Amino acid sequence: MSKRLLLLLCIIVSFLSACNSYKNVPYFQNLKRNGTVKEAITNFSPLVIQPEDLLTVNVTSLNPGAWQDSSSKAEYQVSQEGTIQLPILNEVKVAGFTASQLQDQLKRQLTKYLKNPNVNVRIVNYKVAVLGDVLRPDVFKIPNTRVTLLEALSLAGDLTITAKRTNVLIIREVNGEREYQTVDLTSTDFIKSPAYYLKNNDVVYVQPDKTKFATVDPGYRTLSLVLSGLSIVAIVLANVLN
Repeated sequence: MSKRLLLLLCIIVSFLSACNSYKNVPYFQNLKRNGTVKEAITNFSPLVIQPEDLLTVNVTSLNPGAWQDSSSKAEYQVSQEGTIQLPILNEVKVAGFTASQLQDQLKRQLTKYLKNPNVNVRIVNYKVAVLGDVLRPDVFKIPNTRVTLLEALSLAGDLTITAKRTNVLIIREVNGEREYQTVDLTSTDFIKSPAYYLKNNDVVYVQPDKTKFATVDPGYRTLSLVLSGLSIVAIVLANVLN
């Protein structure tokens, strides 16, 4: 084998290895970028109140002092039965409602006792966990009830260069069951997934690829060095044999 041919093969192998490593790095690889692309949002659903959620219920009206509560924004933890105890109304079923739906319901009920009541309900324990091969793994408290997978990954500092973008795992608890969903960030299809809009207490796990393992495993590092050494030997032999 001539020197030039062997050297060319080494260059091709190195180039292909680099391409294979990079091809799974960019997001949205199948997105057409020659103009504006629009699509309907069909996979978002408002957050529903569940047992153990923590709510703030703020009530104001034209009856000063009629809402007998210790603070203007008292917190209420939803019981396992899906209820909370409120002044005037006593036990109220809240599980299964969105915050907006509960506001409307409470306003209708309080109209019997208060003049022009105004009700504001917030879910204050909304959080998601992001762990694995990201820059800043953590549990993040979300001030609103609409957060996407991309926003959560941004809070965690985004994926590192060694993270597997094709197999991001979302763990979700729904109605007493645990669901596991995987998404591929390199394809735009994940934006249409039910996992794109995160729910309360979701866990996002980003798996590292073998490159990350190679930085900590002596055997893997040794293999990489051996392969690099063999490439150098091949080039040297090509020079000698030519």
